Amino acid sequence: MTAVQSEAAGWFGALAVRGRRRVFEPMSQHCSWRAGGTADRFFEPDDIEDLQVFMRALPPGEPLTWIGLGSNLLVRDGGLRGTVILTGRGLAQLSWVDRNTLRAGAGTACAKAAKVAAKAGFTGGEFLAGIPGTIGGALAMNAGAFGHEIWPLVVAVETIDRSGTLRRREAGEYTWSYRHVDRPAEEWFVGGELRFKDGEDGVAAGRIRALLNLRSETQPLGLPSCGSVFKNPPGNFAGRLVEAAGMKGARRGGAYVSPKHANFIINDGTASAADIEGLMEDVRARVLETSGLRLEHEVRIVGDPIPEPAS
Repeated sequence: MTAVQSEAAGWFGALAVRGRRRVFEPMSQHCSWRAGGTADRFFEPDDIEDLQVFMRALPPGEPLTWIGLGSNLLVRDGGLRGTVILTGRGLAQLSWVDRNTLRAGAGTACAKAAKVAAKAGFTGGEFLAGIPGTIGGALAMNAGAFGHEIWPLVVAVETIDRSGTLRRREAGEYTWSYRHVDRPAEEWFVGGELRFKDGEDGVAAGRIRALLNLRSETQPLGLPSCGSVFKNPPGNFAGRLVEAAGMKGARRGGAYVSPKHANFIINDGTASAADIEGLMEDVRARVLETSGLRLEHEVRIVGDPIPEPAS
């Protein structure tokens, strides 16, 4: 950290934490869309104790944005005020609570949890391999894939608040629905306990391979995107509606709707966050016009736009 950055960081630069700290961090490096502005402050804790130290030192009202793999996130070009907390490797521990209950830290990739459960001979979590994010993000939005969602697997979660207090909460303390979870304000997931079903050796691993092959055949993997942009309306599919509206291949700046799957927006390498968000709104308007249905974002949009130049 340079002297100028340290001065700009203020209280942040004086923290007695072990994890990685940066100021003016380019969020394009941490989001799968590879676009967006900078974060005022950026912290990746070494472990849960390090995170507790950080939370206890927070100034009142400091805005917090939590990210994992950044696969369901668009940061506007004007950047993010406050601090971004990257769950990352410091919160990526996996351990068996009992014979078929896996405790996964918030920074654990969903695909890794799926493979660990499958290797142990358990079934029911294969779909997690199709979620391109972390357990923390999946818990926060009830993420899913291939017709399944994470919360039916949840036994309990671990959370942290601004005072650094950790709590273990039973799954029954939460209500959840499609891509939504009601949870206490100012309390964030740092881990979850997932219970799987008994299965025969090799069955779950085979299902994971089949699901990943299907994903590869139907989705534009390997290109900068956020995965599914819009939620599926009841009884319908967002991709089908976008395609029926004639928006496959539609473009704004460096962003375009994937010709392979119409619920994916791709960054061709030159897109700004404004290009991506603008194309999202173009798609929504066209779908509303052609079908009468208003698509809802599945992606989380945060940060400030770049101010319009004064006329």
